Amino acid sequence: MSASPDFSRNFTDPRALKSFILSTITVGCAILACIPLFSVLAMLILRGGRRFSLELFTSLPPTAFDSGGGFGNAIVGTVVMVGIASLIAVPFGIIGAIYLAEFGPHTRIATVARFCAKTMTGIPSILAGVFAYSVVVMVTGTYSAVAGGIALSLLMLPTVMLTAEEAIQMVPAIMREAAVGMGCTPTQAMWKVVLPKAMPGIITGVMLAIARAAGETAPLLFTALFSDYWMFQGGAGDLMEPTASLAVLIYNFSGMPFENQIQLAWAASLVLVLMVFTLNILSRLIGQRKK
Repeated sequence: MSASPDFSRNFTDPRALKSFILSTITVGCAILACIPLFSVLAMLILRGGRRFSLELFTSLPPTAFDSGGGFGNAIVGTVVMVGIASLIAVPFGIIGAIYLAEFGPHTRIATVARFCAKTMTGIPSILAGVFAYSVVVMVTGTYSAVAGGIALSLLMLPTVMLTAEEAIQMVPAIMREAAVGMGCTPTQAMWKVVLPKAMPGIITGVMLAIARAAGETAPLLFTALFSDYWMFQGGAGDLMEPTASLAVLIYNFSGMPFENQIQLAWAASLVLVLMVFTLNILSRLIGQRKK
């Protein structure tokens, strides 16, 4: 009867020793990369969690020497401006992705569009704010939620378009061919077969784009500015008025010499991180469902 093979690791073997050392270095680097993330989360929970109460979500920001207060208007303003950005970026991004992936993937227009989209993913976000300031704020004569939404849409559009294009390209070609073989036109095959199959990947890209837009500060300083009041008290016309946002509130309050405002900045930071974290988790879950 032959002896069973020995699969134990022998560190006298140079290859096994090299593998162990590299694995240890990799694990160590991964742990080091996680330390800043978890330290920031711990600090936010410890310092921002102290002020968590219903008042934070239902009250307006306090004045300089007041105590208490909240940032309910900033949460509403953030949701409204991200919603405006989504209404602009998502349809145009998906339509652009359909053209890039299906109807003109190798045309010169598609090549230029991909290059521009990839370039836009790396530009500083403040440039989107400067552009929206020049074409919206200066034209309308006022800071507004609409201007903020347009600035954020410029940051969302390339992410939506590139991720949607990749999701459409990953749909098996046999499904397109089967749809055409059954008598569908290319447009019908796209709307009835390809897009439903690619929808989990598209939604993942949309979620990631929204998460990025929700945390942006610089574009909103040039476009929406800030407000100490609730939106929609004067109707839909408030969309063309200065609008509060969580990111700008954190920027404003963190530099004030008042302890109450600093505590509110920590609490707002925690709320914003939780919003972004939730969106990222949803995008991961949708991506896992796709796989």
